[in-house]
Amino acid sequence: DVQLVESGGDLVQPGGSLRLSCAASGPPYVRACMNWFRQYPGKEREGVAGIYADGSVTYYDDSVKGRFTISRDNTKNTLYLQLDSLRAEDTAMYYCAAGRISGGACATSVGWYAYWGQGTQVTVS
Repeated sequence: DVQLVESGGDLVQPGGSLRLSCAASGPPYVRACMNWFRQYPGKEREGVAGIYADGSVTYYDDSVKGRFTISRDNTKNTLYLQLDSLRAEDTAMYYCAAGRISGGACATSVGWYAYWGQGTQVTVS
């Protein structure tokens, strides 16, 4: 069974920084692709950044490029998202998700990911 547990969300001032963590358990092959999503109230989840099992970054959403950094430590089974230069519009619930590689690639769509954490709230104000 795969379990994902996020932490690190907080209230921070504009321009500040946070580091989100996602502790993962379960077979490595079902979490080869890992992704951060965020969700605004009343909106659908949207992709923020993704990463392969080997640590290669798959993508960043344009809105976070140059400000957020995704990484993973496979020895600790943990996914990270470093959030710098935070803006009010980054306020959202952040979720980590895990899924398999398909056709040698990691998907970016919400529907692809089978395993989700409970979310951690980031508030920039």
